[in-house]
Amino acid sequence: MSNDAMLEELREIRKLLTPAPPPEPPKGLINEFVAFISNYKVLGLAVAFILGIYIGVVVQALVGSLIMPLVKIVYPPIDPTGETYILSFGPIMDSLITFVIVAFVVFLIVKLASKIGIK
Repeated sequence: MSNDAMLEELREIRKLLTPAPPPEPPKGLINEFVAFISNYKVLGLAVAFILGIYIGVVVQALVGSLIMPLVKIVYPPIDPTGETYILSFGPIMDSLITFVIVAFVVFLIVKLASKIGIK
């Protein structure tokens, strides 16, 4: 390989290693807002946060209505207050229905955001 070819190859490597200049900031408040949402993945964070809250509610209803009554049957309290240990599926179903509705609304919002270019 000749010296000229090596120098040309090194120039090509330098071009590849040189970072590109930052893109021009978008013009206008709405474009800046869309760029902010897209660049910082705010929509994904919000979706995870919202769905995480409602998954917590489902788990809490499952533990409070199904698991704890079973535990109280096996290990009754020392001072029974006359409470009954009835398994209740109402709170579980309520929280599941709420979760499905919230997840569907979040899905629609994300789908709408994708159509207008926010990812």
